[in-house]
Amino acid sequence: MRRSLLLASLLLAGCATTSPDPLIAPPPEPTVAAASADAAPVPAHNPELAAFFDEYDKASLALSPLSKAYRGIKDADYGKWDEVSDAAEERARELNQRIVEEMRRRFPRASLSPQDQLSFDLLEYRRARAESIWPYRKNGLVFDQMNGAQSDGPAFLINIHKVDNVADAEAYVSRITAIATFLDQSIAESQRRAANGVLAPKWVYPYVIADSRNLIRGAPFDSGKDNDLWADFKTKVGKLQTDEATKTRLIEAGRTAMVRDMKPAYQRVITAMQAQQAKAKSDDGIWRFANGAAEYQARLKYYTTTDLTPDQVHELGLAQVARIHAEMTALKDKVGFKGSLQDFFKFMREDKRFYYPNTAAGKQMYLDESLKAQAAVQAALPRFFGRLPKAPLLVKPVEAFREKSAGKAFYQDPPPDGSRPGTYYVNLYDMNNMPSTEVEALFCHEGIPGHHLQGALLSELGKGEVPPFRQFSGYTATDEGWGLYAEKLCKEMGLYQDPYRDFGRLQLELHRAIRLVVDSGIHHKRWTREQAIKYVEDNSADAKGGIVKAIERYVVYPGQATAYMVGKLKIEELRAKAKTELGTKYDDRQFHDTILLAGSMPLSMLEARVDEWIARTRA
Repeated sequence: MRRSLLLASLLLAGCATTSPDPLIAPPPEPTVAAASADAAPVPAHNPELAAFFDEYDKASLALSPLSKAYRGIKDADYGKWDEVSDAAEERARELNQRIVEEMRRRFPRASLSPQDQLSFDLLEYRRARAESIWPYRKNGLVFDQMNGAQSDGPAFLINIHKVDNVADAEAYVSRITAIATFLDQSIAESQRRAANGVLAPKWVYPYVIADSRNLIRGAPFDSGKDNDLWADFKTKVGKLQTDEATKTRLIEAGRTAMVRDMKPAYQRVITAMQAQQAKAKSDDGIWRFANGAAEYQARLKYYTTTDLTPDQVHELGLAQVARIHAEMTALKDKVGFKGSLQDFFKFMREDKRFYYPNTAAGKQMYLDESLKAQAAVQAALPRFFGRLPKAPLLVKPVEAFREKSAGKAFYQDPPPDGSRPGTYYVNLYDMNNMPSTEVEALFCHEGIPGHHLQGALLSELGKGEVPPFRQFSGYTATDEGWGLYAEKLCKEMGLYQDPYRDFGRLQLELHRAIRLVVDSGIHHKRWTREQAIKYVEDNSADAKGGIVKAIERYVVYPGQATAYMVGKLKIEELRAKAKTELGTKYDDRQFHDTILLAGSMPLSMLEARVDEWIARTRA
């Protein structure tokens, strides 16, 4: 997964705020000259429209201190959390509605260049997309094992909150103190939803409670080893270029904030989650809500940017599973395995040669293999991409406090100022769930040429290349479709020389095909969690622990996982089309730059962009 915001997802999805409602001053009415045969050509970018988009970006950022921090911005809000409230969601919604209406009034679409028309269309689509799921926003879970409020705050402080000076450290302390308010607001919202019947399945709560307990265990709360947040704060303060007395003052302030403010807040989270757990049931699918069928269709469109129905998603998944099974059968025969494909799955799942030891040394082996893959791909990039990112890529394990509940792997974009690297997080909690056969493909998806090329290239675009709202937001089908496409592209770049590593690539692709089947199975066909687990066991070589964690992800994140394969298939289709129509004029570097350098967009707009590039190149 690509994570550009953990707590403040997108303003259009209803972000929180601690700021007053920002206002963009009403501009004078635009004057549009009548068209004539000798009229001056329309500039590629209307400077007034560009300024309008910049003002919109400032207004959006004013609603979210966390969004500013992700972008590397430090100002008076660099010690605050986003507000969790209905009022905050309404302010974000109102801004996005108002900005589209103002754009329509001030900048008639027909008067704009093709590039500005794309921005115009994307902003309209963005608002309509957010509105499509607005009626269902109260069905979401505030606390869960994927993006729950209990772990997002500390993860943000560790990975995003930079400490370059004393003021930054004081802002870190302020955020530790204020996390109590953020958590209390989150508890209150989760309780309001629970009162209306929105409870997580019963099995979710132990993850949330375990994360919360981990965060108030160890020093400075007891005599144990430093917990992750405390260790991070001490390390960052220790690196400051300041006197020891100041460092001591900061450390003591951090200790006080964690013990006095943060610990009781997490105890309140634990108490609230235990109370909800006692009322929770085991039903998993979104169908359990009165408007569940309509919501699932809306979420499928939200994530895939297509009009695929749940039944079509299910059938597409079955077809893709069958295709990949055929490729796996050919590979099974190539390595000389005697037995059925299901026998081969069992062999790949259980043979110890395909797993690193579940020890510190084994975890380091996995990291080392990831770095080897990075070196190999890095050398091949210039043959496939015209523009390459400047930001380095850091490979690191998921922090201990959240590794039990966190996903298998994910990526964090670097900020535009280059002050943080792009980061590939790999979850090494249980090496029995991380087969060595998948190490290359997983790196290709989350690192390069996957999300790091995608995220870093966008963050490094020069001012004026695309508006900020296109630079710092995304669409799951395009973004995750690219990540899955990148896994296979690595085969052309020279990876997967070991046939078992190639099986690992196919296994990850199969994993995404199976998602289409089980996500629609759970949320549309009313499969139980156990039915979904059984389907994956019967049709893949996924490790048992990994299967359970994946199914649990789909339960709390309806529709999202279907977008990977849908997006990948579209990108492959567009590449094949470009090769056919351009022949010797086709260039991978130009094709990939066309996909990546305009920002994320719905698949239909991506197809139109590629078609325009094909026509221009062919001319």
